[in-house]
Amino acid sequence: MNQRIYSMQLGGERDIVTARVKARDASAALGFSAQDQTRISTSVLEAARTVLIAGSSARAEFFVDDHAYPPCFVVRFLACAGAGDRLRAMKHDDSQASLGLLAAQRLMDRCAIVDEADGGTSISLAKTLPEHVSFDPQAISDALSRPTEQDSTTELQRQNRELIGALADLRERQEELTRLTRELEDTNRGVVALYAELDARADHLRRADESKSRFLSNMSHEFRTPLSSIRALSKLLLERIDGELTEEQEKQVRFIRKAAEDLSETVDDLLDLAKIEAGKIEVRPEEFEVDTLFSALRGMLRPLSATGAVELVFDSCEGLPPIRTDEAKVAQVLRNFVSNALKFTERGEVRVSASYDEARRLITFSVRDTGIGIAAEHQQVVFEEFGQVESRLQQYVKGTGLGLPLCRKLCKLLGGDVSLESAVGSGSTFSATIPAYYGDDFDVGTHGDTRPAVLIVAGSPIERLDCEAALRQTPYRAMVAATLDEASRALSRTPPAAVLLAVRPTPDEAMIWLAALRAQAATRSIPIIVLGDDEDRGESAALGAAAFIVRPVSGNELAGILNIVSNAPLTQEGERS
Repeated sequence: MNQRIYSMQLGGERDIVTARVKARDASAALGFSAQDQTRISTSVLEAARTVLIAGSSARAEFFVDDHAYPPCFVVRFLACAGAGDRLRAMKHDDSQASLGLLAAQRLMDRCAIVDEADGGTSISLAKTLPEHVSFDPQAISDALSRPTEQDSTTELQRQNRELIGALADLRERQEELTRLTRELEDTNRGVVALYAELDARADHLRRADESKSRFLSNMSHEFRTPLSSIRALSKLLLERIDGELTEEQEKQVRFIRKAAEDLSETVDDLLDLAKIEAGKIEVRPEEFEVDTLFSALRGMLRPLSATGAVELVFDSCEGLPPIRTDEAKVAQVLRNFVSNALKFTERGEVRVSASYDEARRLITFSVRDTGIGIAAEHQQVVFEEFGQVESRLQQYVKGTGLGLPLCRKLCKLLGGDVSLESAVGSGSTFSATIPAYYGDDFDVGTHGDTRPAVLIVAGSPIERLDCEAALRQTPYRAMVAATLDEASRALSRTPPAAVLLAVRPTPDEAMIWLAALRAQAATRSIPIIVLGDDEDRGESAALGAAAFIVRPVSGNELAGILNIVSNAPLTQEGERS
């Protein structure tokens, strides 16, 4: 309900000054700051003068509006009969009265000319009450009812002093803002220079990487011819085409042939890696049954476990739908997984299985062994080129450390990624998760798709695929990046409608990256949405995120938030409100 504090008649300049005094006293009693008291009393003065210009008299009412949320302090001026048309006309002209009304409008939370139910017209000013304020309306009313002793001159002098103080404070704040703006500009220039240097280094690394790929490709081709000759000649010798061999000679030739075959496999892996990095390898998707793939692999790989100490098991594929992707590349990944598992499993089993996630349209191939396992701190090393982990079996099994990196690159080429779960002494499970239908995610953003893009920045391939699946049924299309560097390159090519940040960079990395976005006109207005756990909410706010989503993400929630942040108006600084 409205709690009335005070009311008074207005008939001349003295009453206008009195209304200002009463407004200042009431706002002080209600707990407003000194600056807000000045704003309120100045607004009341201007509104009172305006309503008396429109008519010969008026009435001022001071009350607290409890119906509003949050509650407001309201001063309403009821104009005399016939003043309504003149008040509405003042709102649109360039007179001194309209300028006073405009000033009141800027200083208060609400300033409106209202047509009252009884046919009259009023000017209503409202200011939200300070939080947790407590007051006694009757005590305030009694205090305001006492006669005002100050004359107009003294009150106007006081008003001028307050305004001079407010202007000085504003000037001080303006100078501070100017200083901060200069600092931010210097910081932005530094960040832009840093990113220019990083781009130059990245370009240098790209050229070095291209040179490495060309070298590997040329070297692999050069090695193939002599290796083929060695294999062919050793085959001729073992088949006794040119005469018999002694037992020792046969053993030596078999060593030569085995070394040539091992080296041929290394050369093939190097050539595949070079082709992938150079973008020269093609994906040939075709529909096939997982059971058919497993049958072919079973016959091909069973001889590798001929000792009987390790059993190679292929789980049933019953219930799995046909999938459409590059069968040869999937087979190559699984061969590498199984070969690697058999090398480091002394007894027990190596089990190959597949599972299908219908909601996300993903197929996961897993190879689980009962081998020696890999410690957590070494699990990333095995996916690095030429990376190997020291173990007691290392001296008995040979390898170059190229198989698993090749598997990762092949999976990325098919739209997915690999993962590893392992513990020392408990075996390992290598998994490859890819879209069951190649092209579902790669066609997004091509073939004339004009939907607004959302850049998904997620280090985890499963999370990237989850986010893409959440966007699939929305009016938005997906762009993906695994790191902040990849995201920067994607932003330079196609500024998206929003960025969905699902990685957890260090605060320094995130702040530098966000500062670089804000320093460029093309990207400073892009809203950032953070996807994380509940404990990440505070960190996302510190980074200036437009919104926060708790994992796991759903399509409806993501689409709703994207609709809000992508349509939010921009402030003068280029941020979304």
